[in-house]
Amino acid sequence: MSHSFGIAIESLVAILLMLTIGYCMLLNSRLKRLKADEHSLKATIAELITATEIAERAIGGLKLTVRDVNENLGNQLTAAEQMSQQLKKQLVQGDDVLRRLSRIAIAARPATAAEPEAPKVSAANAVAAAAQAFSDRRRSDGLAA
Repeated sequence: MSHSFGIAIESLVAILLMLTIGYCMLLNSRLKRLKADEHSLKATIAELITATEIAERAIGGLKLTVRDVNENLGNQLTAAEQMSQQLKKQLVQGDDVLRRLSRIAIAARPATAAEPEAPKVSAANAVAAAAQAFSDRRRSDGLAA
């Protein structure tokens, strides 16, 4: 019995060794896949780092562009404000010239009491007609208007 008992134990050890070898082969294949996954993961991480660096450079460029645009826009707004002020002054001066021309035209008209009341015309047409009459009168006196 001791002989068959020894064979049974050794057979059991042989079976356990075969199972261990099979399990080791399974673990080896899993480790190979894990190593392959590790390499692909490292490549993915390297690509991600490169993309992050490119994005950071692009963001830096965008910040510079925004700063330049902001300065340029500020300068343009300042210039537009100055132009607006100049136009306002010129409009006021133009109104003054128009008022003076109107007064000159009114003063240059001969005053007659028998004149019938003229039909009402727009202020712009009246001013234009008065300026034309003034210009014609100045030319007939020998002075160029």
